[in-house]
Amino acid sequence: MAEKDSSCEYAVRFENLSRHYDLGGQVVRALDGVTASFKKGSFWAIMGASGSGKSTMLNILGCLDRPTSGHYFLDGEDVSQLEDDALSDIRLNYLGFIFQSFNLIPQLTVAENIALPLYYKGKSDHECFSKAKEMAEIVGLSNRLGHRPSQLSGGQQQRVAIARALSTDPVVLLADEPTGNLDSATSVEIMKLLVDMNNMGKTVIMVTHEPDIADFAQHRLIMKDGKIDRIS
Repeated sequence: MAEKDSSCEYAVRFENLSRHYDLGGQVVRALDGVTASFKKGSFWAIMGASGSGKSTMLNILGCLDRPTSGHYFLDGEDVSQLEDDALSDIRLNYLGFIFQSFNLIPQLTVAENIALPLYYKGKSDHECFSKAKEMAEIVGLSNRLGHRPSQLSGGQQQRVAIARALSTDPVVLLADEPTGNLDSATSVEIMKLLVDMNNMGKTVIMVTHEPDIADFAQHRLIMKDGKIDRIS
């Protein structure tokens, strides 16, 4: 990781961040000079119409893409132009991901799915199972450790995904439409769980198109045409 940023109160900070794509000779400004700060321990909802830039922002937040220009500071470090191996390390050690489609591995048990990032970090089987058990308890699935995803409801699968995201004690939890595949009642349960995680000190940054889901966040960042339209 490169240049140190002194603004340690921020989990994430963008400085004049842009991401441009060349599509058949036409430049698409998916992000166009975005400057924003996300304090540690805050809960944000990123919103906007299709094509507004919110998915591009999430990809850069998750170190899945690099900006064309500008700076992205994660936990005080400029990660804007790091090489692929370094970005992989950051995804593993600094970020937790929660997806709309859960992204669980069907052949693995709940415990194995939760512990998967820890195996990648070289932890022992004992450490992995112990942490998986601890995380499963936090999300209310301590009696499902031996089950496979196909034996769980959608809400339970998303709880497993949240437990997996938390297993490495990340700096930031990134949630991409975390309730998109859930019914209304289950969506509320999942959002209350994310609020609990935020109350425990985790920074949560969520992309959603649903205003009632965004209401669970402390702040909203509205994107429009690759720029920040407003923050509330």
